[in-house]
Amino acid sequence: MNSLETTDLFKGAFLLCKGGTLSNIRVEYNGRKTATFRITGNNLDQYNTDYVTGRALVNPTQLKNSLNHLRDVLFNKLREKENKDYDSTRDNQLHKNRH
Repeated sequence: MNSLETTDLFKGAFLLCKGGTLSNIRVEYNGRKTATFRITGNNLDQYNTDYVTGRALVNPTQLKNSLNHLRDVLFNKLREKENKDYDSTRDNQLHKNRH
């Protein structure tokens, strides 16, 4: 079993269709938000080559479901981050107001 990281939502969904598992999403804030998906599974190098060379074949309904899954997980992660940032900002404001 190996892992592959990609910022390409469609590639991530394709790899999930081929039996991969989403093991992590990392969101970076460097002027803009960038999500990196880590997919683990067997034969990922071959599937990546198929994707890059245009030989990737997948059931379109399965691809749509995998895209929706990745989007849902990503947006949940972004909401969690925003809530943590909001709570941290609110706590800082409350602390300032007390002193």
